[in-house]
Amino acid sequence: MAKLYFRYGAMNSGKSTALLQAAYNYEERGQHVLLAKPEIDTKGASEIESRLGVTRQVDFLIAPDGDARALFAEHRDRMRRSTEDELLPAGPVDVACLLIDEAQFLTPSQIDDLFRVAVEDGIPVMAYGIRNDFLTHAFPGSARLLAIAHSLEELKTICRCGRKAVFNGRVVGGRFVFDGDQVAIDEGADGSSSPELTTYESLCGTCYLEESGGRLG
Repeated sequence: MAKLYFRYGAMNSGKSTALLQAAYNYEERGQHVLLAKPEIDTKGASEIESRLGVTRQVDFLIAPDGDARALFAEHRDRMRRSTEDELLPAGPVDVACLLIDEAQFLTPSQIDDLFRVAVEDGIPVMAYGIRNDFLTHAFPGSARLLAIAHSLEELKTICRCGRKAVFNGRVVGGRFVFDGDQVAIDEGADGSSSPELTTYESLCGTCYLEESGGRLG
């Protein structure tokens, strides 16, 4: 039986790099993969961007109200049709794996779609994302993945102090902030009218509490 995998970590833990490496590994062995990410992730538009500078176009975007399984089926069929005329001993190729970047932005029902792709359609799904937002609250998509994924793997990174980072601090104009919308991807999109640059820093529990004044959630 194919499985749904959730590989998670704090910001800058190499999730996109790991996804692109997984895609490369499949393709190096002559297998085909499909890459997707939520439409809400406007960073890089329709590309997956690694902090190491590697980028790759996704095969499809998943809208907030989109049916992830139907979208996968559409692009899977397209891939098979594109290889029907190739002289392959085994016939048209099939998808070996579906890889999802920024999976925390998917809805719980879309995560259920991915589970069905693995279990009912027989295609492994590897979802990469972060567990918690800047207020330590679980993203709905991540919470659902933690509940139903067959396999969980933490990708680790370190805090500025050298400890393991587990939280994601939001920084606006050089200062940590602890109010605003859960999703803030673009510069200045901090849930306020501030035009200042919005970035994130991975923090251990100790440093997070120091920056938040003891606030947790």
